[in-house]
Amino acid sequence: MLTVDKRHRTVGVKVGHVTVGGGAPIVVQSMTMTDTADATATARQCIELWEAGAEMVRVTVNLPEAAAAVPEIKQRMLDAGCPAPLIGDFHYNGHLLLTRFPDCARALDKYRINPGNVGTGKRRDEQFATICHVAIDHGKPVRIGVNGGSLNQELVMAKMQDNTDRGLGKESDDIINECMVLSALQSTELAIDTGLRKDQIIISCKVSRPRHLIDVYRALAKQTNQPLHLGLTEAGMGTKGLVWSASALGVLLTEGIGDTIRVSLTPRPGGDRREEVYAACEILQALGLRSFAPSVTACPGCGRTTSSTFQELAEAVQAYIRQQMPEWKQKYDGVETLTLAVMGCVVNGPGESKAANIGISLPGTGEAPNCPVFIDGVHETTLKGTYDELARAFQKLLDDYVERKYAKKLAVYN
Repeated sequence: MLTVDKRHRTVGVKVGHVTVGGGAPIVVQSMTMTDTADATATARQCIELWEAGAEMVRVTVNLPEAAAAVPEIKQRMLDAGCPAPLIGDFHYNGHLLLTRFPDCARALDKYRINPGNVGTGKRRDEQFATICHVAIDHGKPVRIGVNGGSLNQELVMAKMQDNTDRGLGKESDDIINECMVLSALQSTELAIDTGLRKDQIIISCKVSRPRHLIDVYRALAKQTNQPLHLGLTEAGMGTKGLVWSASALGVLLTEGIGDTIRVSLTPRPGGDRREEVYAACEILQALGLRSFAPSVTACPGCGRTTSSTFQELAEAVQAYIRQQMPEWKQKYDGVETLTLAVMGCVVNGPGESKAANIGISLPGTGEAPNCPVFIDGVHETTLKGTYDELARAFQKLLDDYVERKYAKKLAVYN
């Protein structure tokens, strides 16, 4: 397990009630995909993402209607008991929206600025500084977020020309990566010169390929002690998005680089945005950096497990845990460290079940229709019956264990 001492030393930045960097736990964040002007739908998705494990939530603020809706979104979140800091994502017109809609500027907990999308030449610096001044006036932090797809082209062309003129022989990808780091550092200097404090600035340099992301953040971590936001710009869909994100973030986090993460998955049409939150939480939990929810171990299946019962039960248990976690994390201390095992045959079933807090070993092909259940390594009972009967009985054992094992949080009154 990693310790704070191994992590890249960074300044701590307060975003609402959440601290990013400064040795604080790595923060999970996500972004809505609703029309921000629809305050009801956007607030609902913010709350859903928070319940799934996102500790900060970002919304795009691209139009006057979106900026006007931000205060209502924030209030709806608070009314629902959702304390997640709300971040505004600005491109092209952030300097206009933040100055013309002061209620939006006040309601947001952080502003995201993309240096490549705030203008060109002198106007770029002026408009960037305008956003910084709004942040200063309202006491808000900013993320200076450089993206490979929207990098300052003037900087890129100058570096490309320098490479040619001096015969440096650098590959174009290396030059772009170098420009990303340089853009982030130059923009940070400009923000500080404008009056922002170091403890108001978070940096990101996002690209879409894992190896490039690793190279960029290794270089960035050597040149700044600002908190770093990790994530691929666009990870992609399904398995590809999960694997690419985990391969890049896993390397960097293991090296102690990164203070907040987002896994930017492309959802299927009508898909569940919470999947990217679950993925980010699982990456941190797999590395031993955070615990967000009880983990379920389940075997992959083979010719010994021709019945689908163990798969159905594992899926049902996982879904039940996610459903219960918003309530459990309020009521029980340490429930996120609970481990479960749902196994499919006698080969590894009993052993894995004994190693978990609660484990069940279902019968494989040809085995007796008995399902021994182990609690904290001890055989507790043997379940039999239909799938529905097994699921109900196992869920009750889980509920009873959680109630018994994890003390309820007690309110402290002064």
